[in-house]
Amino acid sequence: MKLAVLAVGHRQPAWVNEGCAEYLKRMPRELPASVTEIKPEARGSKTREQLLAAEKSRIREALQQGSRIVVLDEKGDDLTTLKLAKRLEAWMQDGRDVALLIGGADGLDEEFKQQADDRLRLSSLTLPHGMARLLLCEQLYRAVSVLKNHPYHREG
Repeated sequence: MKLAVLAVGHRQPAWVNEGCAEYLKRMPRELPASVTEIKPEARGSKTREQLLAAEKSRIREALQQGSRIVVLDEKGDDLTTLKLAKRLEAWMQDGRDVALLIGGADGLDEEFKQQADDRLRLSSLTLPHGMARLLLCEQLYRAVSVLKNHPYHREG
């Protein structure tokens, strides 16, 4: 199984890319993870629906066929790290690759939200897209650490 973070957005600051790279390289060989940046649609005079449709098309091109689709959404499941670890364990047992989708400035197309296998909420706070990417990469690594009984995560 592979984890793929597909994130709509422009180039991120170096600290975001370096942070994501650090957590991704810590992932175990049996659970490789990657971040793919999806080019956002130029705003111009386009409607929100037109922007989302263009980005949806780019995301679909980047999706691996048959992947479990997990959208990050403010109305998604609000999980603790331990519950995310349990969810990750269930995904691993399912065996399909997992694509975690982070929308652009206007969010994600409603069709993605409706057809998603899972919806996750990272925070009740509004996060910059780069911060959301980094937080997601860190939490995926932390969830794997929990499953491996690694001391990176301490309950207390």
